[in-house]
Amino acid sequence: MSLGRRSVLTAGATALAATLIPATADAAPAPPATYDEALRELLRGNHRFVTGHLRHPHQNVAAIHRLAAAQDPFVITLGCADSRVPSELLFDQGLGDIFDNRVAGNIVDDLLLGSIEYAVEHFEPPLLLVLGHERCGAISATVDLIRSGGEAPGHIAAIVDALRPIVEPVLSQPGDAVENGVRANVRAQVAALLAQSGIVREKVEAGHLGVAGARYDLDTGKVTLL
Repeated sequence: MSLGRRSVLTAGATALAATLIPATADAAPAPPATYDEALRELLRGNHRFVTGHLRHPHQNVAAIHRLAAAQDPFVITLGCADSRVPSELLFDQGLGDIFDNRVAGNIVDDLLLGSIEYAVEHFEPPLLLVLGHERCGAISATVDLIRSGGEAPGHIAAIVDALRPIVEPVLSQPGDAVENGVRANVRAQVAALLAQSGIVREKVEAGHLGVAGARYDLDTGKVTLL
């Protein structure tokens, strides 16, 4: 059977599309390889989130299949369990991008530290980010209980006890006590990661990992480095 010129061109275009489109849609770009690149990628993603120009990367069937066998996150986050602060959304990232650890008050304890050290050892990402947020409920509760002399119920007391030595010194500082506590806590948890983890410290000293702190603004959606 002979093919006309139009049929030949159509068949050629179809074959070319079949080779180009899957590569564009399915192939994963190389993740950020340095601390600076990782920070820039997160801040670019947050800008997309704030301005409504979301890309929703790596959130398709191809990404599911690609990541089924292994993961290669470029950042580890330690954030608050607050439902309004999911890292993948506010940084406009997708499956396999963020090794996300979340607990009320973004507190470093033995369990969280074990999870973070596992990721540092196995995936070797260039960035470890502690993310606090505006009007954090854990910080607010701690401020209220310190001032009132009350006690937190149940296991909530463990959160307050962990935050008390961080929050108490800033209560006498000018400005909003909760906001001061949020910022002090982010800096304290960054310091705790370096002080308590030989694994994290070794990677930092070797220049393979950087640890940063940031604050998420509930009103604007913007993340600011501290």
